[in-house]
Amino acid sequence: MNARGVLRTRGWLAAGLILGAGLVRAADWPEFRGPKRDGSCTETGLLRSWPASGPPLLWKVSNRGAGWGAPSIAEGKIFGIGLRDGKDGIWALNEADGKELWFTPFADPPSTGQAYKNQTNGPASTPTVARGKAYVVSGDGTLACVQTSDGKLLWTKSYVKDYGGRVPTWAYTESVLVDGNKVIGTPGGAKATMVAWDADTGKEIWRCAAGNVGGGQGYSSPVKAVIANVPMYVVLTGSSGGLIGVHAETGKLLWQYRGQAATGGVAQIPMPVISGDKVWVSCSYSGGAALLQLVPKADGTFEVKELKSYKVSELNNHHGGMVLVDGYLYFGHGQNQGHPVCVEFATGEIRWGPERNAKAVGGGQGSAAVLYADGRLYFRYQNGVMVLIEPSPQELKVVSTFRLPPPDNKRYSQSWPHPVIANGRLYIRDQNMLYCYNVKP
Repeated sequence: MNARGVLRTRGWLAAGLILGAGLVRAADWPEFRGPKRDGSCTETGLLRSWPASGPPLLWKVSNRGAGWGAPSIAEGKIFGIGLRDGKDGIWALNEADGKELWFTPFADPPSTGQAYKNQTNGPASTPTVARGKAYVVSGDGTLACVQTSDGKLLWTKSYVKDYGGRVPTWAYTESVLVDGNKVIGTPGGAKATMVAWDADTGKEIWRCAAGNVGGGQGYSSPVKAVIANVPMYVVLTGSSGGLIGVHAETGKLLWQYRGQAATGGVAQIPMPVISGDKVWVSCSYSGGAALLQLVPKADGTFEVKELKSYKVSELNNHHGGMVLVDGYLYFGHGQNQGHPVCVEFATGEIRWGPERNAKAVGGGQGSAAVLYADGRLYFRYQNGVMVLIEPSPQELKVVSTFRLPPPDNKRYSQSWPHPVIANGRLYIRDQNMLYCYNVKP
């Protein structure tokens, strides 16, 4: 082994010793869409472009189980969820080499609807890691808390049995939020739309009732915001509930937006983007997109002002997420599409796009899962094409492209799971497989 390899190995060993107590490094990716749940990675020194074959593949591992969940990285481990031997379970790998450390099954597959039958074959939640524990949601709505050191199951809650939720058409895919001592989830029940639990014990702290949220709920995930000095959790619910804001301390419903951009129905997936007192929301099917402004009222609630809106044909994000970079939003437009588009966040005006020519993005087609890191946008297209884009409000600037390995499961070949970057490595989940690429020279 050369000197550089020795230093790298020692670095991983040292990290393993330091992280034994459940600490999270700054460059970790401990939850869905990153530490701030905004799809942005703060690492620097990453590759500015790729060779035609893509960045170097460090390793790949199989037996991750069926499913669509992106991995999370913390404490020197990689966490994920999959359907194995007839059970939804959470797994942990060694971050250095991908060797499995443990697997904990905790829920049966959904027994109702089309979940795991139509267009999906496994769970799609991403584990949230905090203080030596991991929290993840199965397809049937079982929220599990496990010990990260050995996978020991500590507690569970049922979104359906305990809170009156209903398994969505393609199963629950929520990734819960951990905020201090609270775990925040969205069962979607009429009397328990959002619930806060004690992170250590699972004891309920509060519940928020937003009424019948309608169909299409259970696919999005909550994000925290502080607006007018009020801490709140914001989540996209169903076709009747729309977008809601809930007081972080009390569980009080602060505001609700039922405009077309938040009530597309069928599957309401994207997480909203929040900056200052403004919120950008989008969903597909019969939805659209809108820029909102939240204005505090004397009674402690908020008025929602719609500043700009688009019909679904004009602008929408199906799934794959949206990222805010230097005041501009970047995402893929269109149902089952990922046409790149740039929107000025302050005004909601489209700066360029949507670009509908697949040749302009190296042949990328279908929905696009989007990530931002070190001056580059990573678009992972449904057909397995990875595209590196320089963010610019002037025009689409494609830097590099490469094709991912062939689908692990041809029947469920969609390259949907979000790409993840942590500690200089790019992680790509594809059903039973997990690929690890080196993106830091």
